Amino acid sequence: MVHKTPRQITRALDRVLHKVEKPARYTGGELNTVIKDWADPGINTKVALAFPDIYELGGSNLGLMVLYDLINRRPDLLAERVYCPWPDFEAYMRRDDIPLYGLETRHPVRDFDILGFSLPYEQLYTNVLTMLDLAGIPLRAADRTADDPLVIAGGSACYNPEPMNAFFDAMIIGEGEEVIFEVIAAVEEWRREIERLEIERLEIKRLEIERLEIDANPPIPQSLNPSIPQSPSRLTLLARLAAIPGVYVPACYEVSYAADGTIAAVTPTHPAAPAEVLKRVVTVLPPPVTKFIVPYINVVHNRAAIEIMRGCTRGCRFCQAGMIFRPVRERPVEEVLQAVDEMIEQCGFEEVSFLSLSSSDYTEVEELVRRTMERHGAKRLSVGLPSLRIESFSVDLMELLEKGRRRSGFTFAPEAATDRLRDVINKPIASAELLATAEEVYKRGWTTIKMYFMIGHPTQTLEDVKAIADLSKQVLAVGRRVLGKKANVRIGVSTLVPKPHTPFQWVPMADESVIDAQIELLQRELRGPGIHFSWNYPAETLVEAFLTRGDRRLADVIELAWRKGAKLEGWGEYFNFAAWQAAFDELGLDMDWYARRQRPLDEVLPWEHISAGLKKQFLMDEYIHTYQGGVVDDCREHCFSCGILGYFKEQRRDAPDQGWGCPPLGRDKERQPVSITPIPLYFNDDMSPDLTGQFDHRVPQRREGTVSKRVRE
Repeated sequence: MVHKTPRQITRALDRVLHKVEKPARYTGGELNTVIKDWADPGINTKVALAFPDIYELGGSNLGLMVLYDLINRRPDLLAERVYCPWPDFEAYMRRDDIPLYGLETRHPVRDFDILGFSLPYEQLYTNVLTMLDLAGIPLRAADRTADDPLVIAGGSACYNPEPMNAFFDAMIIGEGEEVIFEVIAAVEEWRREIERLEIERLEIKRLEIERLEIDANPPIPQSLNPSIPQSPSRLTLLARLAAIPGVYVPACYEVSYAADGTIAAVTPTHPAAPAEVLKRVVTVLPPPVTKFIVPYINVVHNRAAIEIMRGCTRGCRFCQAGMIFRPVRERPVEEVLQAVDEMIEQCGFEEVSFLSLSSSDYTEVEELVRRTMERHGAKRLSVGLPSLRIESFSVDLMELLEKGRRRSGFTFAPEAATDRLRDVINKPIASAELLATAEEVYKRGWTTIKMYFMIGHPTQTLEDVKAIADLSKQVLAVGRRVLGKKANVRIGVSTLVPKPHTPFQWVPMADESVIDAQIELLQRELRGPGIHFSWNYPAETLVEAFLTRGDRRLADVIELAWRKGAKLEGWGEYFNFAAWQAAFDELGLDMDWYARRQRPLDEVLPWEHISAGLKKQFLMDEYIHTYQGGVVDDCREHCFSCGILGYFKEQRRDAPDQGWGCPPLGRDKERQPVSITPIPLYFNDDMSPDLTGQFDHRVPQRREGTVSKRVRE
């Protein structure tokens, strides 16, 4: 028996929850949850917001909470949360026919009108299939009918939607705060049409019955002619969605392939579908969430969080988030302070985290932290700035943070340990500056400094990798000089996965032998008291790489790997590389062809019909500067016409002059210098690529280029 009602599901849960790990993952009822009456006739659309991982990770996902808050503010809508179960509860769900359900009211997910997944990263793909299967919804969009919920997705991973194209009806590209309501409106209109046509069909049947009863042949009104079409199909809805800016509907596109297996073309098959889907951008950040759901169990980030700034101007060439979240938009200090007041009152958290891709780049960060501590420092409120850049971090800011509750660790992400390689990735941070900052951190009582690095960068050598160990030991030596044996250094090393919509999208991921050699070197060097070293396993990185760089053919791989046991890929104890290998072998595809192949500059990339608002020429220029060691200025100081201002000029006009990092439009505006193309500070012009994207991979010599005095300073 499949339990189909909230009461039946509750009874089934009563019989099994005491047998599973952390039952509070599945109960709901937390402080600040929004519970609406499903019988309320004023509610038109019901949305299940799904995070395809367990409660502890999804419960602190800010993007999901923003949509939950915005949708539930409207009296005609309701939103509930759904998370992926841990395998122990999944087994009971399958054994006892308990469907996937919303936490707030325990209605089955199949009863919702829309099922919306958050997809921030690729390791969640197989969990999506687990959740669809548990919900009783066909895995593939082509197999769904009008009785199934509309299944959509949004998030950073949607910037290459092709590997998951078969499983979603539509995917939102970019920011969802506004477009979600346009999607809801399209669904409501489609359902109204279905209801209207159903009424017409019933009227036809009534007239036919009357005609038979009186043995007459009265004329049937033309509007009720039996030849009227059936209820609008699901394809009708998909076509409407494809016409919404920022919504990608895979069923409305056709992909053809060249003889060598690369993509020949991506072609729209419906007039409503644009040739290029441009991301959505909100002009002004919506009000922050202040009524956070307070969990019964500890979650990954058990704190209140406010996004103080969206986007980044630094231009790190490996960083997808820094590219796709452009333009920079800052939230006013007063709005943040008011939100902090409300969150403390409504949630009771002892820590508030000011989020952005680079929190110390927020223009008024020192004023914000100071005023927050003035208001709430006596309550021992801790302020977190989880993403700090050494070059924009100051002693004054450090002293302000010190006034909150003492924290054991401070985190920085140099990503590379030599000046040359930091130029290659466009993250120029002097090692001397890092060491000076480390000394100030240790002097103020923080005992641990965490540093994140990458291996597998273009042109990286073993000498560059050994420099990671050398720099880490130098930081520890500073700490031991200041704090003695209390000082620690934690080093996290990940392998570069070249991401779509970045200058590195043409770069191959490093060969396994290269990665292994670099990890082995660090394992030898990063040992001893006070040093803690962690790294990503190459097989896990390879899975991420072929998923993020894949095309439509990987949908079959994902489903087959899932059927062979791949799930919870982000959890080491469940990572199943053998399932992926078997799926690739069975389908005749090659992991390395997707992950480790350098892409020619003229190749049609799987995500080329998706626009992040960046000009291809801009990305190509930055790709070339990679091998020249060229450093490009922060674009708040010098605009290099990346494309954002061209694509979104009308929104820029509507935004406050200081609201965006992009130059304001109009005469007599104060703006940064603007160049048509990036001008690197340093370059080596003997390494230009040919059309195939091939370079001479010798390590370039850094030499000063011809740049203006202002840029050099």
